[in-house]
This record gives sequence, structure tokens and C-alpha cells, in this order.
Amino acid sequence: MADSATGSISTPADAATQASRPLPRKQLTGIIGALAFGAFLMILNETVLTVALPSIMIDYGVSASTGQWLTTGFLLTVAVVIPLTGYLLQRYSLRGLFVFALSSFLIGLVLAVVAPTFSVLLVARVIQAIGTAIVLPLLMNTTLTFVPPKSRGTVMGLNSIVIAVGPAIGPTISGVIVNTMSWHWIFALMTPLAVVVLALGIIFIKVPSATRKVPVDVISVILSAFAFGGLVYAISTVGGALDDLTLPLVSGVIGVAALVIFIVRQMRLTRSGRELLNLQPFKNRNFRLSIIMIMIAMGTLLGTVVILPIFLQNGSGLSTMTIGMMLLPGGLVQIAVGPIFGRVYDRHGPRPVLIPGALMLALGQWLFTTVDPGTALGFIVMFHSIFCIGLAMLMTGLLSAALSDVPYELYGHGSAIFNTGQQLGGAVGTTIFVTVMSAVAAAESGAGSDLVDGLFDGAHIAFVIGGILATVAVICAPFIKSVKQA
Repeated sequence: MADSATGSISTPADAATQASRPLPRKQLTGIIGALAFGAFLMILNETVLTVALPSIMIDYGVSASTGQWLTTGFLLTVAVVIPLTGYLLQRYSLRGLFVFALSSFLIGLVLAVVAPTFSVLLVARVIQAIGTAIVLPLLMNTTLTFVPPKSRGTVMGLNSIVIAVGPAIGPTISGVIVNTMSWHWIFALMTPLAVVVLALGIIFIKVPSATRKVPVDVISVILSAFAFGGLVYAISTVGGALDDLTLPLVSGVIGVAALVIFIVRQMRLTRSGRELLNLQPFKNRNFRLSIIMIMIAMGTLLGTVVILPIFLQNGSGLSTMTIGMMLLPGGLVQIAVGPIFGRVYDRHGPRPVLIPGALMLALGQWLFTTVDPGTALGFIVMFHSIFCIGLAMLMTGLLSAALSDVPYELYGHGSAIFNTGQQLGGAVGTTIFVTVMSAVAAAESGAGSDLVDGLFDGAHIAFVIGGILATVAVICAPFIKSVKQA
């Protein structure tokens, strides 16, 4: 392999040796900081349009189904690009990928600020999503590669804040901006922050990167696009197409078929080292269980964040600002406890973090099933905070444990798979929660029941499903073992 920094020839063993060399503390902090802040901005950007969408629809004169493509298109792009990052991490340097990702995100932000038409705004969202899809695996892979094993839990605790808090406070920030200014300012205020993050990355990310010229299997790229794009499209659109499920079903069938062919092809290509995505991490039990649990965690997180404002605003008559402030304490709690749980992981391994985390996540979901129009706001804040503490514990433990027993050379592929699981879990969870709540509310309203009662009944059933899924995570947690590392 040609080393991108020195031009010398290196082997996989050389790459592992380079990665094991400790970097100066200041440089390592700068690298992780730049990646973490970049990832936070991008994940925040993923959910900020949930509140701003009505204003955008009015400005451009588009329908709700058209406007929803700003979210669907973003998710589709992320789902298609993330599986490619295992290849990209082998082919290109850390610095090169970071600069490309942040530059793409910046171009998307600027384009969104000045977008004269809805089509241009949609293109801007797709460009933003490309950067997002690259930075998330880059953050996880870099932490595993350069942070000493004894400190990974603490750093992953900080990384968990990035991944979990962004979606939670995105609607709050969006609501404040939309209520005081225009939706354009959502992107305008992010632009200078992205410039600062890009500058930090250029300054600090100067490390030897062992890369190799891996041939691209075009057929695998096409299969990946149809597989993950088809599945995410089917999942994202099924909730809004209950009257005619033809398109989501066709998309889902194509996605599943392409995924099966993709898996078979990757297994065959792995024998010759030409695979796009190496699936060998699935042989590891910690990795398999972590994928299941991260999908549950992200599914319940995004599902909860999406339906809480809907039934509280329409059922209890609360304002968007009030709901946003109610969700804020949960996000702040995650920021406070993430690093603490990271240190617990470093000292005692995954189980003391994952088991209570899964229990609190499940408890939060079951407590939400008791919410009705007369529930005091303080109780809702408490339920959400319990849920968020569990989420912080789970995210910290899973980010650290997922690849703890996976060989170094598979870190990039494992990170790509893990982040793909996060996106699929979030899409599935959101669809289940919204579809169940909407279907029950519509059925009860059609039968003559009050719409408010229908919304709360639908939300209760959605949270029961979330509680069952979270209970599955409770069952999985004890089976993730500690791995002794130097």
C-alpha cells in the first residue's frame, strides 16, 4: 500500500503499527474534536427541518408529500453512501475524506440558504447528506484507531452525545429559529460553524494514513444503492401511503432482493480482497448484538422525538416552543452523563453500562404509555429524562463495544455497517411510531371517537411497541462481553 503521507509502500501490519503509535494529546484532541463537532452539526441538520417544513412548503408552494422529500432524500443519500465508506477509508486519507465531507456539507448549506426553488433546496439537502454519511463512520473509525483502548469508553461517551443529542435538540433549535426568523437562518447559522470545523480539521488532522488502491466493484456499488436506498425509501414512505402501498412494497421487495444479492457478492469478493463492504464483523457476537441494540436505541429515539410533539401539540394544545423546552432537559442530561458512563466503561467494561442503560430505556418507553391529556408536564419531562439517561448509557457502551473484538483491518467496514444500522433503525422506528399513532387516531376518529383520544391511544400503542423492542435490548445486554485490550 502506498502511504499517502510519505509515498512509501506499506502493508496492513504497517497500518496497524502506525495506528498504535500514540499521537500527541493536543493533536488527538484536535482530531477527535473536529470530527465530533462536524458530526454534531451534521446530525443536528438531519432533524432540524421537522419543525420548519410547513414554512418551507408555504414559501415554495409545494404539498406535504413533496416537502417530505427533503427528509426522505436526505435519508436515502445517507443510506446509499454510508456502505461505501468501508472502501473509502481504505482508499483515501483521513484528512482527505474529512475535507471532502466538510466541503460537501458547506456547499449544501450555502446552496440551501440561497435556494430559489424547491428543487435546488432538495439538491442542497442531498449534498449535505453526502458529507454526513462520510463523517459519522470517520468519527467512529478514528476513535478506534488512534485513541488508546483504556480511554476509548470516555471518548465514545463524548461521541454518544454527538449522535444522540443532535436529533433530540434539532426540533427545539429549529422551532426557536423559525419562530423568531425565517427557516433560511437554520442553514445560515450553521455555515460559519461548519467553516470553523473545517479549519480545525485542516490544522489538526495531519497523521500518516496507510491507503491502498482498491479496485471499485461497480456492480456492488449499484446493488448497494438499490439495497439500502430501496429499503430506506420503503420504510420512510410506507407511513404516508397507507391507502396505496404499491410503491413502498415494490421498493421494499427490490431492496430486499438487491440486499441478498449484495451480501452473496460481498462474501464471494472477500476471498480475493475486492469486496466493497466486508461482512466478516458479523461473525463476532459483540458486533451482532451491538447492531441489534443500536437499531433499537435509534428507532426508539427518533420515533419518540417525532411523535411526542405531534400528540402533545394536537392533543394537549401545547405550543412548539413549550414542547421544545420540555425535550431540552433530556438532551442536557445526556451531555452531562455521557462522559461519566464512558469512564465507567473504561474501568468495568460494557455490562455495568449496557444493562442499566437498556433497563432505563425500556422503563422510559413503558412510562410514556401512561401519558394522557391530564398528565403534568413535569412527569413528561421526568419520563423523557429517564429515557435519555438510558439512551446515553446504551450509546456509550455500544459505540465502544461494537468493534472491541473486531480485527483492526475491519474497523472501517465495521464502522460502515454500524452506522448503516443506525440509519435503518432510525427510519424503521420513526415509521413504526408515526404509522401506528396515525392509523389508530384515524380509525378511532372514523368511528366517531374524539381525535385527541385517538392520538393518545395511538401514541400509547406506539410506545408499547417501543417498550417491547427496548425489552429485547435488555435481554441482549448481558451477552455483550468484556474484551481484554492492551
